[in-house]
Amino acid sequence: MTDSQQVRHFRQILIWPLQLMPLDEGGVLGQQWRLMAAATDSPWQLRASEFEPGAFQERHYREFITFLPYVQRFLYGEGQTEASDVASYGKSPLHAFRRHDVKTVRLTFKDGVEADLAIAHIDLYFFFDIDVVILALEVMGDDLPLARVQDILFRFGRSFPAQWDEEGGPASCLAGVAWLDAQGQVLAASDYDDRDAYLGHLAEYRSPRLARHWAWLLEPMVPHHSNASGGVRYRQVEYHRMPLMAYLALDDPLSLSEADFYQLGMVTRPDSGEALPGRLVKDFITQSCYDRYWSPEQGVPSASTRMLCNGHALVVVGDRHHPFFCDAQTGVLGQFRHQQFLIALIAHFHKAALLTFSDRMAVALARLNIADVHSVRLFKRDIRIQLEVFLRFTQRYWFREISNQAVAAHLFDMLRQHLGTAALYQEVQDSVKSMSQYLENDDLRRQADTVVKLTVVTILSLVGATVTGFFGVNIFDFTHGSLLLRIGFFGLVLLLTISLTFYTLMKARPLSEFIERMADQRTDWRGRLAAFVHIWRKRRS
Repeated sequence: MTDSQQVRHFRQILIWPLQLMPLDEGGVLGQQWRLMAAATDSPWQLRASEFEPGAFQERHYREFITFLPYVQRFLYGEGQTEASDVASYGKSPLHAFRRHDVKTVRLTFKDGVEADLAIAHIDLYFFFDIDVVILALEVMGDDLPLARVQDILFRFGRSFPAQWDEEGGPASCLAGVAWLDAQGQVLAASDYDDRDAYLGHLAEYRSPRLARHWAWLLEPMVPHHSNASGGVRYRQVEYHRMPLMAYLALDDPLSLSEADFYQLGMVTRPDSGEALPGRLVKDFITQSCYDRYWSPEQGVPSASTRMLCNGHALVVVGDRHHPFFCDAQTGVLGQFRHQQFLIALIAHFHKAALLTFSDRMAVALARLNIADVHSVRLFKRDIRIQLEVFLRFTQRYWFREISNQAVAAHLFDMLRQHLGTAALYQEVQDSVKSMSQYLENDDLRRQADTVVKLTVVTILSLVGATVTGFFGVNIFDFTHGSLLLRIGFFGLVLLLTISLTFYTLMKARPLSEFIERMADQRTDWRGRLAAFVHIWRKRRS
C-alpha cells in the first residue's frame, strides 16, 4: 500500500449491538426505551421523524422505496404513527434516540499523533419486544493518509483492550480516545492503559470491563456486571470488536492491489510489508468483494467503486473525482449512510436477537431444578415467554429478502452469509421446537396422571355409591334427631369422606397399579395380592 495514497473523504460507522437485561420478572420485553424517553436528565432524546412536510427530501424517498413493503413497515411504520403506541398495527417497532452534546472525537495513536474526527451522529436503536439495543456512531474526516485510516478502522471500535504490550499499553487499541464538545472541552476519555482496573473487574464480575469513554457514552444505561445503579442495564452479546462500515474516497483507487483490498476488507493493521498468501487473497476477492461497479481495465472513475463485505465490516472504496460517488444525497455516499447502513443494521440486529434468544434459553435450562416445583414452574413460564417472543420476532423482524434492488439485495445476502444468521436462526428455531415439545409432553404427562387419579377415586367411590344405593341411600335415619345431632353427623361424614378422598389421591399410583394387576388375566392371585400389599409400603425416594 503506497504511502502517498490519501483518503480525501473518510467515514466510519460503528454498529454495536448490546443485550438488554429484562426490566422485571413478569416477562415484559423490549420496553427499556420507555425509561430512556422518560428520563429528564438524559442526553439521549427521541429522534424526530423525517416524515414531515418540508423535512422530507428526495434522499428519504429513495431510501424508503429501496426496501420491500414489510421492511418499510418495520423501519418506518405506516400512516400517522405515534411513538408511544407501538403495539397496534402499523406502528413502527423501531425507536431511535440521538445525543447532540458530543461533536468531535480525538484519537491518539501509538506514535503520538492526534487526529480529530467530526461526529456526524450518535444514535441508539431500541426494538419493541426484543431486549437488544444498537449503538450507531458515525465519524468523518478529510485528507488522511490511507495507512492512518486503516489504523483507525483496526483500533477505534474496541469496547475494551484484549491484551497489553510489554510497555503496559493496550496492544490493539488506540493510545487514547476522547469525546469533545462544541467548545473542544473533553467530556470523557479512555482508560485503556489502566490494566489493574480491567483485571480486577474481570476477577470480581466474571465479565470484561468496558472502556471508560464507551461506558460514559451509553449513560444513563449502565453495564449489568457492575455496581452502578440504573434502570436500563446491558451486557456484551458479541465480540469486543464492534462491527463497522467505512467509506473511502481516494485519488486513485485503481492503483490498489488485491492485497490492499484484502487488508481493508478484513480490517487488518496497516501494511507491515509481509507478503500475504495468494490463496487467502483470492478467496477473499471471490467471497467478499462486490464488483458490480469495479472494472479496472476501463480506467474511468465510473468503474472504480468496489464494495467489500465480510460480515464484520462493510467497506466502500471509490474515486473522489466521480461526482456520483461523492454525492451525499442520492449518490454512493448517500446510499452508504442511509440504505446500506439500514441493511447492516438489520443484519446485525438479526444476529444479536438470535444470540439473545439462545442465551435466554440456556439460562432458563441452567436454572431448572426438576426436584423443585417452584423452579419447574418458573422454567415453564420463561420458556413460554420465549416461545411467544420468538414467534413475534419471526413475523415482525425476520426477513430473508429486504429489497428487489440489485445492490441492496446482494449486500444483504452477503451479510447474512458471512454472519451466519440463517444457520443461527435454524438452530434457535430447533431449540424452540424442542422446548415446545417438552412443554407439550409434560402437560400430557400431567393430564394422564390426573386422569389416573380421578379414575381410581371414581372406582372406589362407585363401590360406596352402589352399596348405599342398595340400602336406599339412607342407612341411618336421622330425620327425627335434633338439628345439632344432624349437623354433627353431617360434619363427621363430610370429614371422613374428604379424608378418604385425599388418602385415595395419595395412594392413586399404587392403587392404579393394583387395578391393572387385577385386570391382567396373566397375573395370578399371588401377584394380585402382592400388588394389594404394595399399596401401603413406603417407597424409597
